[in-house]
Amino acid sequence: MKRVFLIVLDSVGIGAMEDAGEYGDTGTNTLASAATSPYFHMPNMQQLGLFHIDGVRCGKRVGEHTASIARMKEASKGKDTIIGHWEIAGICSKRPLPTYPEGFPEEILAEFSKRTGRGVLCNKPYSGTEVIKDYGDEHMKTGKLIVYTSADSVFQIAAHEEVVPVETLYEYCEIAREILSGEHGVGRVIARPFVGKSGAYTRTARRHDYALEPTGTTMLDQLCKKGYSVIGVGKINDIFAGKGMTEYTYTTGNEDGIEKTLAYMDKKFEGLCFVNLVDFDMLYGHRNDIDGYAKALAYFDTKLPEILKKLQEDDILMITADHGCDPGYTISTDHSREYTPFIMYQNNISPHNFGTRETFADIAATILKYFDIQPAFAGTPMSWRE
Repeated sequence: MKRVFLIVLDSVGIGAMEDAGEYGDTGTNTLASAATSPYFHMPNMQQLGLFHIDGVRCGKRVGEHTASIARMKEASKGKDTIIGHWEIAGICSKRPLPTYPEGFPEEILAEFSKRTGRGVLCNKPYSGTEVIKDYGDEHMKTGKLIVYTSADSVFQIAAHEEVVPVETLYEYCEIAREILSGEHGVGRVIARPFVGKSGAYTRTARRHDYALEPTGTTMLDQLCKKGYSVIGVGKINDIFAGKGMTEYTYTTGNEDGIEKTLAYMDKKFEGLCFVNLVDFDMLYGHRNDIDGYAKALAYFDTKLPEILKKLQEDDILMITADHGCDPGYTISTDHSREYTPFIMYQNNISPHNFGTRETFADIAATILKYFDIQPAFAGTPMSWRE
């Protein structure tokens, strides 16, 4: 019974790519920044080979790493969650998704207001925690929706749960998703509910993402077509707009995501369990919280022995990331254009260093090869038996 557990450590980049300057990310290195914290401790990832990966200069190398490793280069134009995950699944996006550094066009907002019956506040790039601090009171008084974006291709809608019930906010997001198509087809429309009183507003865990449908065939589609299970843990289902999934579950954070992954390891299925652990990015990278980021990495590392112990004979564990979000890069709190790590472990298989790969899609090709499926996209498999 073949199973692959693919865990994406959201935003755990390992150093700026050669074209990072085009994205304003020269010198970024998420892992190296986290490693400056006294809370950084990853002995299990060290043993697997994290610090042996090309270009990784932080941490200490062990004599012999136990997993196969590679440095992944993003071939797509972008540095966001959608682009990164799509490429991991086989889609290379040669054209970047639209971004709105000056805010969204008036015709978009006019149509959105007409269909929701509510006005709009903000309409500019903003920190999610700061935007509810600065516009929350006016939202409470007027009922207008807080619409904002970031350096990523996102249309985010924040609303207090007492002013706009969460289910209604979700309906507004579905309206925005319909409007934002074609040239304005942003990667994600995101519901950002919040609660609390003036001066103490806080976002809740009932965020929901409405992504573009993938623009091509992914490994998820191919696995489903062959009758294999494809299980999404965390925001994976949202990222792929539900396409290519046989089962999914949402999570409240890294701890919950890890526990749900461990639970799936105890279940009988054949196929892929695709996991996103979002806290690195959402709670720490975007907030320049180096210690918080390091603690989150250390926590994941403490759970690795339990994950490895549950691997069955034909199981493969893969660990990677989708982009960077350097908590030490004070010029910006946005995602960063970085290489990502790739670690692949299977019991009783000799480790191999696959060097630097030209595309994240090699991960998808490797998974499909394991299931004896020919990829419908460009990507070169990394053989776990080399």
